[in-house]
Amino acid sequence: MRMAVPAETSAHETRVAATPETIKKLIALGCECVVQQGAGEAALIADEAYVEAGATLASSFQDVCNGADLIIKVAPLNQEELNDVTSGTTVASLCSPFNNPLLEAYAKAGLNVLCLEMIPRISRAQSMDVLSSQANIAGYKAILLALEHYKRFMPMLMTAAGTVQPARVLVMGAGVAGLQAIATARRLGATVEAFDVRAATKEQVESLGAKFVEVPVDDVDGEDAGGYAKEMSDEYKQKQAELIAKHAMKSDIIITTALIPGRPAPVLVTEETVSNMKAGSVIVDMAAEAGGNCPLTEKDAVWIYKGVTLIGISNIPALMSSDASQLFARNVLNFISPMLSSESDALNLNMEDEVIAESLLCQNGEFLKPQLLENKE
Repeated sequence: MRMAVPAETSAHETRVAATPETIKKLIALGCECVVQQGAGEAALIADEAYVEAGATLASSFQDVCNGADLIIKVAPLNQEELNDVTSGTTVASLCSPFNNPLLEAYAKAGLNVLCLEMIPRISRAQSMDVLSSQANIAGYKAILLALEHYKRFMPMLMTAAGTVQPARVLVMGAGVAGLQAIATARRLGATVEAFDVRAATKEQVESLGAKFVEVPVDDVDGEDAGGYAKEMSDEYKQKQAELIAKHAMKSDIIITTALIPGRPAPVLVTEETVSNMKAGSVIVDMAAEAGGNCPLTEKDAVWIYKGVTLIGISNIPALMSSDASQLFARNVLNFISPMLSSESDALNLNMEDEVIAESLLCQNGEFLKPQLLENKE
């Protein structure tokens, strides 16, 4: 089976979907691997490393995808790329399933598209979970981004000239990214508070040495069946806003991570709250891609509002391209490997397999997830 690894063309995308490590393993499983020249350059992987792993090189997107049975990517296919992919090809990549205008076009082009974001959260698929591996990186890097703009010490510092108090960090959302942000801030000596609508995260937050901030509403849990945060009631949102404003005004650094799949990011830090924060404070809005948890956030921009620095980098994992690519590529390898068969050149897209059934967007010209199109409308 011929597998193609093209170079990414999306703005700010520095990751690559396969590394020499995973190329070797895919070749051992019977794949012929073709990599576009320069595909790994931004992730600090030279073309020669791919060749040494057994891959061949192609000079362009069209050349690398020509005759490919499987294309693996990081970013979704764009329109220009779609024009160069032939019917019947399988594509495995991130697909932005809730806001990608090309979803139906993938089906009409006759592609089989495996959406990495829709891999189910089950034990067997943990090693395939690109969202978690990349969120882990993003949570770590978010704290470092904040420190680039925070003009004070993070830990307590005791000197002959006096004591410098530790920075106060507030993390909103205690998923994978939030928990890593908490752990990183604590390792750097900050005092950390964390908020999440899901009651089950309290124990995780406290185990990392942070204080859990709870909204005073009885018997409310904001976790859906898939483990994600869900939309909350108006009463909850009102009390949440009051509580967050109170804690935000005392914070030096705020990291927001709150996302609801298929919906705009919930507003957690209002303009009024930012106006009341201390000069020199920093907000890293990790929900910038979905509109931001702060309405003042500007996607892929850093700016200052009334003395508060707002950071809206939408693709934080790409800032750590080497490690992000290594983890992403391993996730993809673990996802693809069970579909490979020595008896056939085609992937075994067995719809009785929960992982495949949940992640397959379209097959043989048919779009299999019509609910995504309804959400878009």
